[in-house]
Amino acid sequence: MEAMKLYGMALKDYFNGDKSAQITIIRDDDYRAVLPASGFFREAAEFEIDRIALEHCRGKVLDIGAGTGEHVLYLQNQGYDVTAMDISADACDIMRLRGVNSVLCENIWTWNTKVTFDTLLILGRSIGFAENLEGFEKFLNLAEKILKTDGQILLNSLDVRCTDDKSNLEYQKRNIKAGRYFGEIRMRFEYAGRTSEYADHLHIDPETLSRLAKKNKRAADILYSDNDGNYLVRLSMI
Repeated sequence: MEAMKLYGMALKDYFNGDKSAQITIIRDDDYRAVLPASGFFREAAEFEIDRIALEHCRGKVLDIGAGTGEHVLYLQNQGYDVTAMDISADACDIMRLRGVNSVLCENIWTWNTKVTFDTLLILGRSIGFAENLEGFEKFLNLAEKILKTDGQILLNSLDVRCTDDKSNLEYQKRNIKAGRYFGEIRMRFEYAGRTSEYADHLHIDPETLSRLAKKNKRAADILYSDNDGNYLVRLSMI
């Protein structure tokens, strides 16, 4: 996937000394946002939402979309049995160089394993890989196979309605008019003179998430939320 290749390139360049490395995210309405690579190398508990998520981890942990491994390293240093998973080969190389003990360069959708975990950790809004609401339900079904009976999912996402940005509000209206969920985003990455193809990304609001979780026999407990719509939820079997 070209988008993830560009993401990995930016991480690798930053790790190798280019502290100015940054990725441009281009939405399909031409809205642009710059994402400095430095943000992927922050302290694990720099943000309160991450700190709370780390405090709620238990047992054997799988960090899905682990990036540069900041959360994995934190848990590893706390004595947890933790595994990092990322689809980016460059990100996985960086994690190994940073000292992450267990790294899987895998796509969660195609990963074949009989190992089960107590906690699935999905931070940095990485649940966006589900792409849409159908994909989110597909992930819940997949999670049932790799979670222990009393296992939990800790994830954060964004309620995109919590904004006064006119372009974002117009984008949501356009989605609804087209019959799409308002939190579905189409975007591509631009880095080092290269631009990826468009890919879908999901931001799911807490009410919709709770409804789909209940439909799939899971309880959703909001552990943190802020005025910008960023929130952390724990999903556990009912």
